[in-house]
Amino acid sequence: MQVRSADAAEIDRLARLWHDVWHETHAPLQPPELIRLRTLESFRERLQAVLPDIRVAGARGAPIGFCVLRGDELYQLFVSPEARGAGVAAALITDAEVRLVERGVETAWLVCAIGNHRAARFYEKSGWRLVGTVVNPAETSRGPFPLEEWRYEKRLTCST
Repeated sequence: MQVRSADAAEIDRLARLWHDVWHETHAPLQPPELIRLRTLESFRERLQAVLPDIRVAGARGAPIGFCVLRGDELYQLFVSPEARGAGVAAALITDAEVRLVERGVETAWLVCAIGNHRAARFYEKSGWRLVGTVVNPAETSRGPFPLEEWRYEKRLTCST
């Protein structure tokens, strides 16, 4: 499975993928006030802001999954329903971990919606460890939204 940088022309498809998967997997676990803020346009704007940090799997113009890094955080990882179970998420997380190591990150982290057991199992299978619950300031068009989430960490390199 090849992972590559996203094209600006793919933003609309990526926003649709993110919007649809988020509403399928996260909305049932989130408060109504956050769900109302998670519009297709909000996902498009957030992706445009991080375009240089987006990596995708799938043919050019037809992405089936993506991930985004932010500092030492695996910030987003989403895969379309039809691509689940095909190794897409594994390829994306492996690519993300390689890029984090290249940045000099020793311990990476991510947050996972509390109750998203499918994602949690995947992270744990990939060597990430649940370290606790944190209040994460989720980005919205109205500013940070405090959201309690699971925090996972993974040690990527050994210090010398």
